[in-house]
Amino acid sequence: MKRNHVRYAAFVAVLLGAAPGAFPASAISFPAAAAPRTLTVHPGQSIQKAVDAARAGDTVLVQAGTYHESVTVKTSGLTLRGVGPRTVIVPPRKKAVPGPRAAIGCVEGGKGICVVGLRNKPVARVTVSDLKLTGFSSVGLWSLATDRLTVQRVRAEKNGKWGISQEHSTRGVFRNNIALGNGDAGLYLANTTMSEKGATDSRGLVVEGNALEGNRNGLSVVRLRNLTVRRNYLTGNCAGMLVIGDENKPRAGALTVSENHVLRNNKYCAKTARLPFVQGSGIVLSGAESVLLTHNVVSGNSGRSPLSGGVVLFKGMVGVANDKNRVDENWITGNAPADLVNQNASKGSNLFRGNLCRVSVPAGLC
Repeated sequence: MKRNHVRYAAFVAVLLGAAPGAFPASAISFPAAAAPRTLTVHPGQSIQKAVDAARAGDTVLVQAGTYHESVTVKTSGLTLRGVGPRTVIVPPRKKAVPGPRAAIGCVEGGKGICVVGLRNKPVARVTVSDLKLTGFSSVGLWSLATDRLTVQRVRAEKNGKWGISQEHSTRGVFRNNIALGNGDAGLYLANTTMSEKGATDSRGLVVEGNALEGNRNGLSVVRLRNLTVRRNYLTGNCAGMLVIGDENKPRAGALTVSENHVLRNNKYCAKTARLPFVQGSGIVLSGAESVLLTHNVVSGNSGRSPLSGGVVLFKGMVGVANDKNRVDENWITGNAPADLVNQNASKGSNLFRGNLCRVSVPAGLC
């Protein structure tokens, strides 16, 4: 038995060390990986048809022009790219009407681009870039159940609800986008909008270098944890940035907000079922914990709403306090009624240190 084992080991050694050409090429074969392709779409052609024909690793390149359609992406590893703001996607000319039992799809739901996976099998590593989405009744770009989605250099303008949004997703990157004049948030990131649940771990989501202007909220972060918001420009909104939690566990928060410019967000927005009227709000935390605000410039935000001010720790409609947040070394000036507002009953649970500011409520936070 031992002799057979030695002979087998020697045979394997010879096989692995055989010189090239020792075996005919047909003896061992491996499937060749399909080379990535670029599928180009010209005006008058269908973006959706190109997306449906694409495989993982392919790029759908959409040339300059106006395209009247909604596009759904369900293929992992796909890149959907335009050539800049001259690639414009607008609603279809004919409004789709779903049947009584039909699921509301991208076009029926009034959305421009939908990147959609399954809850137990997210669509992964999709990139959408270099195009404009405008005039949709709901959302310019909507994503659900994705992992490592990248959205960059997308202009989402004058859409009825959100400019760009994401739910039930992880490790997304939203970089160098413009969201302008959308009905609700320019950029909306949440665990879910269907129910109130504890915050979910975004696993390092990044929001960087975006310009969010003239929306109801520039950026809304709803019941999420573990993300970074940095170097964004937020102006002309009713509220620059909202970080919202509720009474469920785990709490929203555990995120870093740094090096953002939050200026003159003085647009007026009427009250909703969840919030009073909003005007003059820079950065608002509501029901959040362990948020670090550092090296931000927050200036010129002025209003008379309960949410008005530079950095506002708002007790929320359900009375959930903010806890263990740090507001460190920010430039917070020229905001009204105050630069810093802490509505929590306990002042000790949140720290305010090294900020350049003049007026706070209560006094002594500057």
